[in-house]
Amino acid sequence: MVFSSPIFLFGFLPLALLFYYASPSSLKNSILLLISLIFYSWGEVFYILVMIASIISNYIIGILIGNSINKSDSINSSHLFLTLGVLINVAILVSFKYTNFISDNINLLLHQLNFSSINIAPIHLPLGISFFTFQAISYIVDVYRKEAAPQKNIFNLALYIALFPQLIAGPIIRYHDIYKQIIGRTHSIELFASGITKFIFGLSKKMLIANPLGLVADNVFSLTNSDLTMPLAWIGILAYSLQIFFDFSGYSDMAIGLGRMFGFRFLENFNYPYISTSLREFWKRWHISLSTWFRDYVYFSLGGSRVSTFQVYRNLFIVFCLTGIWHGASWNFLIWGLFHGVFLACEHAGFSSVLNKAWRPIQHLYLLLVVIISWVFFRAATLSQAIDYLFSMINLANFQTSDFQYAQIITNESIYAFIIGLIFSTPLFTQVKQTSLTRYKLSPQLISKILLPSSLLILSIFKVASSTYNPFIYFRF
Repeated sequence: MVFSSPIFLFGFLPLALLFYYASPSSLKNSILLLISLIFYSWGEVFYILVMIASIISNYIIGILIGNSINKSDSINSSHLFLTLGVLINVAILVSFKYTNFISDNINLLLHQLNFSSINIAPIHLPLGISFFTFQAISYIVDVYRKEAAPQKNIFNLALYIALFPQLIAGPIIRYHDIYKQIIGRTHSIELFASGITKFIFGLSKKMLIANPLGLVADNVFSLTNSDLTMPLAWIGILAYSLQIFFDFSGYSDMAIGLGRMFGFRFLENFNYPYISTSLREFWKRWHISLSTWFRDYVYFSLGGSRVSTFQVYRNLFIVFCLTGIWHGASWNFLIWGLFHGVFLACEHAGFSSVLNKAWRPIQHLYLLLVVIISWVFFRAATLSQAIDYLFSMINLANFQTSDFQYAQIITNESIYAFIIGLIFSTPLFTQVKQTSLTRYKLSPQLISKILLPSSLLILSIFKVASSTYNPFIYFRF
C-alpha cells in the first residue's frame, strides 16, 4: 500500500485518523502502533515477523547498553553490546537484501574456476527494511552515546521503528530527534492543517510531475540500442532526474505531512538539491536524513576529517560505497556511490577552491552533469545497459531522430510536467509567490493554505482515479 494509492487515500488514512483521534491519550501510541503494523502487513504479511524480531533484539540491546553504562566496566561492556547490536541489524539486512547478490557473484567466480555453483532460492526483499534497520541502529547508537535514555517500554520502541508514515520510503528518523515526541507530543488544529497541506503538496509532486516524467523515462530506457538516439537518451535521463527528485521528495513531504497529522514533527529531507554548485552542497540538500545518518554514524565514527589525508579519502569512499549499496544489491548502485565518492574526494582535494572561482552557471553545470550522469547507473537495470546508455548520450553520429520517435516518447502532459518540474526544482516559485502576495496585497492564508492546496488536491485525485501508471521506485531499498 503506497500513499498515492486509492486504498490508502480513501480507505486506510481516513480510518486511521478516525480511530487515532477517537482513542484516549493513554492509548494513542498503542492505536498508532497497531495502525502501523496493519499498514506494513498489508503487503508483507510474513515479513512483519522480521520487523518484530528487529524490535525485540534492539530493545534488549538498548537495555543492556543502558545498564552497562552505569557500571564500572561500562566502556568495554557497552561497546561490546553496541557492536553486537550493529552486527545483528546488519546481519538481518544482509540476509534478506544481499544474499542473492553475493551468491550470484560467487557463482560467477566459481564458474570461472570450473566449480559447482551455490544454489540459493530467491529471497524476497521485505519492504522498507533498509529504512527501519537504519532507524534501529540509530536507537542503539544514541543510547550508547548517551544522547537518549534506553526505552523501557518495548511498545514505544516498536512505534519508533514501525511508525508507518516514514516506514517504506523515509525519511530516516533518528531516535534522539523523536523520542520525546513518542513519550509525549501535542496535537493542534494548526499542526494537523499544516500536515494536510504538506501531504497534498507531496501527493501533487508524485502524481502531477513525477509520474508523467517517469513514464517518459521508462519508455526511453526500454528502447534497444539501435533505437536509442542521442536526443532521446538525454530526454530520458533528464526526465528521470526530475522524476526521482519529485517522487522521492514527494514521498518525504507526504510522510512529514502524515507525521504532523498524528502529532509528530519530522525534519525536512530535501532542500532544492539541483540548485547546488558543488557535489558537497548537493549532499547537504539531497536525502538529508540519509546523508546526515552516514555522516554522524559512519563518517564521524571513522574519524571524519580529523585524521590524515589518506584516511579522509578512505572515509569518504567507505561512506559512499555504503551509500550506494544501501540503495540496492547491484553493481550499478555501488558504482553510483563510488562515482559520487570520486568527485567528492576531488572537491576535498582542492577542486572546490577552483570551482568557487568559476562563473556561477559553470558551477551549476558541473554539478548537474555529475549528478545526471550518475543517475544513469541508478536507473539502468544492468551495468552493461548503463554503459551503452552513456555511449548513446555522447554518440553524435546517432543524432537523427524522427518525429514518430519523439511522438512515441513525449506527450503534452509530459511536456507540461517537465516545465513545471524545472520551475519547482528551484525556489523560483516561492520567490514569485511572496513577491506577488506583497505587491497585490493578497492574503497568504487564502492562497497558500486554501486555494492552492485545494486545487492541487483536486487535480491529484483526478490523476489517482484515472491513471494506471503509479510506480513505486523504492521497492529495492
